Amino acid sequence: MKYVRVNERIFAKTLRLIGPEGEQLGVFPRDMALKKAYESDYDLVEVAPNADPPVCRIMDFSKYKYEQEKREREAKKHQKQSQLKEVRISPRIDKHDYEVKLKHIKEFLGKKHKVRVRMRFRGREVAHKEIGKRVIDKLVQDVEATGKVDREPHMLGMTLMMVLGPK
Repeated sequence: MKYVRVNERIFAKTLRLIGPEGEQLGVFPRDMALKKAYESDYDLVEVAPNADPPVCRIMDFSKYKYEQEKREREAKKHQKQSQLKEVRISPRIDKHDYEVKLKHIKEFLGKKHKVRVRMRFRGREVAHKEIGKRVIDKLVQDVEATGKVDREPHMLGMTLMMVLGPK
């Protein structure tokens, strides 16, 4: 919750005052607004500090604070965290292994996760990058319905990497 000025922490000389029921009371000097808040056993809370004059409301500050925190918790609950999953493949991948990895990638993309595909070249395989490129191109073609390429395939040392994202 952002910092809110309450009671004596409000420094503006004149304030636009809103009552406990939400009615406009008018523009008052700070001391008179504080007095009205104390008479009704509530707090004076600054709700719009940038207005001219600042808008303050007479309300129960602890209840207001609780409501704000509750609203923030509710908003946080509805946020979906996207994760980055990783699938490792080889340029000499067998057909069945390829299908299993493809199934996993589609599953991750279906759950709205991003997938990093990492193809590791071993030894002299790096001399035949076109074999790995064909596997990657086939993979991109197969996941076209559920995902898209977020980051194009690129070499990083002996590893070919790319990132797929959900559509």
